[in-house]
Amino acid sequence: MGSITVRNLDDSPKSRLRIQAAVHGRSMEDEARAILRCVLNQQPQGPRNLGTAIHNLFRPFGGFDMAEVPRDKMREPRGSTDERASNPALIRNIHREGIRL
Repeated sequence: MGSITVRNLDDSPKSRLRIQAAVHGRSMEDEARAILRCVLNQQPQGPRNLGTAIHNLFRPFGGFDMAEVPRDKMREPRGSTDERASNPALIRNIHREGIRL
């Protein structure tokens, strides 16, 4: 079983831990162990990623609809199949290098 040391703990949490331990009839170490066990065994509350957290934060304000942005037709990428077929220098390099398409 592992152990940890908590350094530079402010006086207020240490005092509250001592009082809570006394109320429960435990040592401070047992009380700290019980608190950690209780907190870490709970299911996480809320989203686990930033996008969902932001969405949930602004959900009460409602959404909005954006107009569709007109876009031009996408151009063919450089080195497309049509360009390769019509470029003799490219075809020679392909055959010389043994490149498979």
